[in-house]
Amino acid sequence: MYLTFAVYAACIFLLAWGGSFAGFKDGRLHENSSSLEAMKSLRGFAAIGVILHHISQEDAFQWAAGGQGKPGELAIFVNAGFLFVSIFFFCSGFGLVKSLESKPGYLDGFIKRRIVRTVLVPYYVSVLVYGVFRAASGQKMPVAQWVLNCMGFTMMNEYAWYPIVAAILYLAFFLIFRHVKGWRGRSLLMAAVIILLGVVFCVNGHFAWWAGEKNWWLTPVGQRNARWWMQQKVLWFSGEWWVNSCPSLLVGMLFAHFEAGIRSWFGRRYWLKLVLLLVLAAGTTVLAGFVQFKFGYWSEFNGNGPGIGNKLVSYCGQIPQGMALTVLLFAVMLKYTVSNPVSRFFGGLSFETYMMNLIAITVFRFLIYQPDPRWGRAPVYKAGNYNLALYFAAVFAATVLLALLYRLLCGLVRKFLK
Repeated sequence: MYLTFAVYAACIFLLAWGGSFAGFKDGRLHENSSSLEAMKSLRGFAAIGVILHHISQEDAFQWAAGGQGKPGELAIFVNAGFLFVSIFFFCSGFGLVKSLESKPGYLDGFIKRRIVRTVLVPYYVSVLVYGVFRAASGQKMPVAQWVLNCMGFTMMNEYAWYPIVAAILYLAFFLIFRHVKGWRGRSLLMAAVIILLGVVFCVNGHFAWWAGEKNWWLTPVGQRNARWWMQQKVLWFSGEWWVNSCPSLLVGMLFAHFEAGIRSWFGRRYWLKLVLLLVLAAGTTVLAGFVQFKFGYWSEFNGNGPGIGNKLVSYCGQIPQGMALTVLLFAVMLKYTVSNPVSRFFGGLSFETYMMNLIAITVFRFLIYQPDPRWGRAPVYKAGNYNLALYFAAVFAATVLLALLYRLLCGLVRKFLK
């Protein structure tokens, strides 16, 4: 577990490096707690967390304890991915409203500037990059899959769900704020869009369950005979990760609009309110864990069909967790902010590292797996798990390098389309 201790220690160091504490007095709050630099650093920490989450989900890391019932390497990050993405959505919502309220005519040209250039161009550039990667790695796909993947209607890059959801939410933001007056109506409509996306996943499930006989996916024969588009991580909204972090966008929007009043409210009895938020965050975490244990997102494998009801309960039970975390972080940053070269670097490269991380994770798997005739591959553990540490370092370094190249490529495409 040396790698785990080293990573946890590094995270603590990064959270302390460049930290600024406003003091214990209730009314003393940071004036720049929600500045562009503070939000950039917050996104940077979230970007690092997402990379750690993706690495920790590899079987080799989860089984590193030797099957003795102990948590594997980086265990704290295994189920924390949606919380880090919730931070991204909070920052996006916060930035959208702050820009709307501070920049006259912000919605003019919004679709071209914020959706096409910022979201769709990088999305299709990633389709190109991952298409080349899949072809170069010798992956075989039916012609129809190549065509639909290249069109973006199915997933060439399974991590690229984020820009799809972001584009939908940005379009909803534009239409609602362009045509609806009053914050109550706007907030309710944005909430309705977000909940509707959640319902779409709950009905859709993790794969095309509706495309064959009941419970076809429970038998090896059914899985072997399933067409490519019936598999997991192929169709849009095939996974809870598409929707469970989206509600934090609305939290960010509301906190941006009502920031002055919220700051004033926290200025009175700050520490009591912070403790209450900690209790709330802990309570929502317990609630989310309970509903997922009792009901669960992966209810397709209970033998009772798609299990849409279970997913709905799990989704509703998990929503408060991500929202409570973002509120807690906002409150903490009123007193303690962190900005250092690492957080700012990853904050400026957060989207790119997210989009390119899968290639790095895939390329270096030879360090932690070996072929296995029964399961296809089996984890490999060298003395002291040093190969896991080598894999960890290689994935991080490659993710950053690929992200820089990806940003350069996106910039070139934008210039071409200008």
